[in-house]
Amino acid sequence: MVSTALATTLARRNIHYGWVVVGATFLTMLVTAGAMGAPGVLIKPLQDEFGWSTSSISSALAVRLILFGLMGPFAAAFMNNFGVRKVVVFALALVAIGFIGSLFMNKLWHLLVLWGLIIGFGTGLTAVVLGATISNRWFTKHRGLVIGMLSASSATGQLVFLPIMAALTQTYGWRSAVYLVCGMIVVAAIAVLALMRDHPADLNLPLVGEVHITPVSGKPKDRLGKMLLSPITILREVSTSSTFWILFSTFFICGLSTNGLIQTHFVTLCGDFGIMPIEASGFLAIIGICDFIGTICSGWLSDRFDNRWLLFWYYGLRGLSLLFLPFTDFGFYGLTMFSIFYGLDWVATIPPTVRLAADRFGREKAGLVFGWIFAAHQLGAATAAYGAGLSRTELQSYLPAFFIAGGFCILAAILCITLSKVARTGPAAAVAH
Repeated sequence: MVSTALATTLARRNIHYGWVVVGATFLTMLVTAGAMGAPGVLIKPLQDEFGWSTSSISSALAVRLILFGLMGPFAAAFMNNFGVRKVVVFALALVAIGFIGSLFMNKLWHLLVLWGLIIGFGTGLTAVVLGATISNRWFTKHRGLVIGMLSASSATGQLVFLPIMAALTQTYGWRSAVYLVCGMIVVAAIAVLALMRDHPADLNLPLVGEVHITPVSGKPKDRLGKMLLSPITILREVSTSSTFWILFSTFFICGLSTNGLIQTHFVTLCGDFGIMPIEASGFLAIIGICDFIGTICSGWLSDRFDNRWLLFWYYGLRGLSLLFLPFTDFGFYGLTMFSIFYGLDWVATIPPTVRLAADRFGREKAGLVFGWIFAAHQLGAATAAYGAGLSRTELQSYLPAFFIAGGFCILAAILCITLSKVARTGPAAAVAH
């Protein structure tokens, strides 16, 4: 196999094959995140061709975001039972089917099934949990860095491809952007098939940072059933914790103020102020680039400072930036300032939230707990995706949605600094310990 030969070659140069797996995972998350972001530049073309309202299109996108989040707690079960490579290839195939099918759609329910259900399910299998699985399986040393890199790739991929898609849509029509997405999926699938392995032991390698090879345990026949039930069990256990509900609520607001709002509606919002899709997508690309920097820096900061106060500043500054946006008059300098300031904070909340979940609930439970917290993120994103579209349809303006999102971010900032007291005296203490 390619992976075996490459692992042997890299070992001679003291390079661990785990970094190749990270590269394949990075590409996969980048591509699927780009597929998640693609509808953001396609709302107006779909309106023009089919006559669908913004709220109707947004309802399908909201379903996609809900499934993207709800799959998080269960995706690990499939990966543990069937293997990472098989699950990722299956997920990429689902996303490709959803986009290829959209080339032939002509009814609103087609959009709901293809872009809502199929793409939502497929992308949910390759969400943040994929990055967490790879980092835990392959790394002891540099694990935090890997999580930061893969989290950044997921968020950045939703934005950096948009200028290209917007240019193709404007020049050749929206279906050309679909062809681009499908091409990227094929490239990612080839990389996964050729390079991805489920465990270091498959190549007779230890984890990065370890000396001895960790054998892969056997798989009982009922393992899938137990793994599918484990997220429900964990949810029932932590549902008595105030700390869990604060993290759940603040991450709901995180999704409300990022994916569902900016990623989904920013291009159309700019169009309402006379800005062409290519130019608007360029600002999203700036957000994506700044996000990559901000997320990695956030991971570094979360190792050194109080994570509650980091979240306080992240949510507070994000709220101020959203409240500032309607007053920029959507000029070049105002939007550039917003894109840089807001972009540095796009998913900077992930590393502190993951660390707080681990601190409060223990490392063994942290993955599943964060899976549910991430589900809240996507529920918030779905709320914003539909709510902002409804605002534009009923009120002829997106701006009320931005004011609401900014206000909720301020609320999230205040909630974050209550975590320490709740963890010591409330129900969370019993769960965490």
